[in-house]
Amino acid sequence: MARKADRPSYRCSECGWTTVKWLGRCSECQAWGTVEEVGGGTAAVRTTAATRVAKPAVPIGQVDTRRASARSTGVPELDRVLGGGLVPGAVVLLAGEPGVGKSTLLLDVAAKAASAQTPTLYVTGEESAGQVRLRADRINAIDDHLYLAAETDLSAVLGQLDVVKPALLVMDSVQTVASPELDGAPGGVAQVREVAAALIRESKERGMATLLVGHVTKDGSIAGPRLLEHLVDVVLHFEGDRHNRLRLVRGVKNRYGATDEVGCFELHDAGITSLADPSGLFLTRRSEPVPGTCLTVALEGRRPLVAEVQSLTVDSQIPSPRRTTSGLETSRVSMMLAVLEQRGRITALGKNDIYTATVGGVRLTEPAADLAVALALASAASDVPLPKNLVAVGEVGLAGEVRRVTGVQRRLAEAARLGFTHALAPADSGETPPGMRVLEVADIGEALRVLPTGRGAARAARGGTGRRESGQAEESRR
Repeated sequence: MARKADRPSYRCSECGWTTVKWLGRCSECQAWGTVEEVGGGTAAVRTTAATRVAKPAVPIGQVDTRRASARSTGVPELDRVLGGGLVPGAVVLLAGEPGVGKSTLLLDVAAKAASAQTPTLYVTGEESAGQVRLRADRINAIDDHLYLAAETDLSAVLGQLDVVKPALLVMDSVQTVASPELDGAPGGVAQVREVAAALIRESKERGMATLLVGHVTKDGSIAGPRLLEHLVDVVLHFEGDRHNRLRLVRGVKNRYGATDEVGCFELHDAGITSLADPSGLFLTRRSEPVPGTCLTVALEGRRPLVAEVQSLTVDSQIPSPRRTTSGLETSRVSMMLAVLEQRGRITALGKNDIYTATVGGVRLTEPAADLAVALALASAASDVPLPKNLVAVGEVGLAGEVRRVTGVQRRLAEAARLGFTHALAPADSGETPPGMRVLEVADIGEALRVLPTGRGAARAARGGTGRRESGQAEESRR
């Protein structure tokens, strides 16, 4: 019988989690086939003799913070997500789907850094130098201080650092570089860990900011070992639909700033540009209101974005009517249909084909868009447009009540800044922004009263008066 100390132990090659028995799936990172045997029992405790300290510890108040101050990248929206810019020695991992625009964004960042007389090295392992040069010509990213190298060998990359001595390194991508001292193909767990550790060590020693491009798996997570996300200082996700111009950079981890900021970009033929006010991409410009449309204000991180919800109802030609959504959660749209039929007494929805969508490719997943979805569906069913310059914000429960959501004041202030004069909001929403009339509603019946009378629209709503003065609702109808 084997002693307890002689029993083998097992460790996950992805995250380092250990266990006393083999498992097909890691209980920590949920990866399959990564648990391997690492030897018997618990290793004996080893001690290391103390050595002479080269740099003694100092009081924390005497630590120099100038090297830890952020420097602007020249791209305002990226600075917003990073917390002001790049810190010397920081390592940033930017992950995203293929073709979303990661290389274009980082090449633009490298060119702007080079234009400020900063030596910058752009290392590509996925493309040839000629391909990157063509992209640089297209986005006007040519500068004498921007150096380009096509390398897939880690030792060659480190040699390039010794020659160029850059203040900024862009590695595209970390999964394409391999160390000759380790076995395995590029992109493997051991290779990615070794390459990332070497580049992080060089960044800290040289005070060089490093931008790493990372691949993603089919489910959208960052490819490679989970340890990679723990080693780097900042993790950013680059999101966007290749059929739309909008791109979002979302902070997931940031040792130098907040993680709830979102940067907005527009990808076009001439490159990628920052969008300080992206709400215009999600709105349809029209002179007169159209039935089936309603505006709401969503929060992406801490940034409010005005978005438009559209709905269309038509007579169904099949026994089971269609329910199609784009940019909205199907489950929440189905809930709004049930609430309108049961609490709002709109019975025609169950027999019609219903299509709901957002404008500009934006995805509305937060409950704050419930009220706008419900009003768009009611407007489409009654064929009556909502009043002009009206936005709706609020979560709708199954009992028909309108609940409060986070950031109501921020949402309404953004709508007022863009020229909207009326808003529907939950009760006790706080102070009203200047130039805007807010109609506080307690349930879906009160909200439906904003639909102008005529063409059967009055039969679509049931409920009491609004929470604010009664003349305010009449003014909203006008």
